[in-house]
Amino acid sequence: MSAVLPSAAGHRFAAPSPRIIGVEALAHLLSHAGFRVLWRDNQSDCKGVCAGLPSERLEGLDEHLLDGLDRIVEDTHGNRVLVLHQLGSHGPAYASRYPAAFARFQPACGSAELRECTPAEIVNAYDNSLLYTDHVIASAIRFVQAQQGAYDTALLYASDHGESLGEHNVYLHGLPRAIAPREQTQVPMVAWLSPGFARSAALDMNCMSARAQQPVSHDHLFHTVLGLLDVRTHVYDGAFDLSAGCRRHPEMPSVATPGRRHAAAAAA
Repeated sequence: MSAVLPSAAGHRFAAPSPRIIGVEALAHLLSHAGFRVLWRDNQSDCKGVCAGLPSERLEGLDEHLLDGLDRIVEDTHGNRVLVLHQLGSHGPAYASRYPAAFARFQPACGSAELRECTPAEIVNAYDNSLLYTDHVIASAIRFVQAQQGAYDTALLYASDHGESLGEHNVYLHGLPRAIAPREQTQVPMVAWLSPGFARSAALDMNCMSARAQQPVSHDHLFHTVLGLLDVRTHVYDGAFDLSAGCRRHPEMPSVATPGRRHAAAAAA
């Protein structure tokens, strides 16, 4: 299983862009390649990037995105991509993004009206939400680890944006990229690959670990997923595939190579 940020074509466009609206997203491309794609959403919607694909709308805390996945993957026919679209740490109601058991940092802002809270309380509530996200990601990794008897599994997680917490008197997110502060544009990405997945993709994991120390951007996600899942398409650009230089066999493999089944999941 892997977690991926969906993208229109893997490159940065101004929004709203007719080019984005007029093309299919990564999840559609993987579906065309024969992967069984399921989109699970804990936000308002998928903004069109899952249109026409099997999807489920959930409400509540992000860990519910994992509910029932063991039942879904019991059907081991073919390769799977599971997209888990988290609510994450979206503000301003940070305190509603985590259960009481994760309210470690105190005092924490409990209001969606940030002006009612001190800067320290806002940061504490946000940090609690990050602590909970760590728990959700760890739970997802444990889930994909448990599926290794039936699948070669992987997980890729990335945030779509950061959050301003009062630095330079700026809050929340969504400023135009030209003026957005680093707090909104520098985000984490985490990858976990099972030994079976690494073998089937002919990956040198020492090389991948070294690559992880270098800066990357969202532009890499689209092409990296295509590379890791062995999908050949004319829109693939190896220069943006983080795994391309780490394959023991550098040629691009064909779609859905036979052998062990793959399971993948995507989150933003």
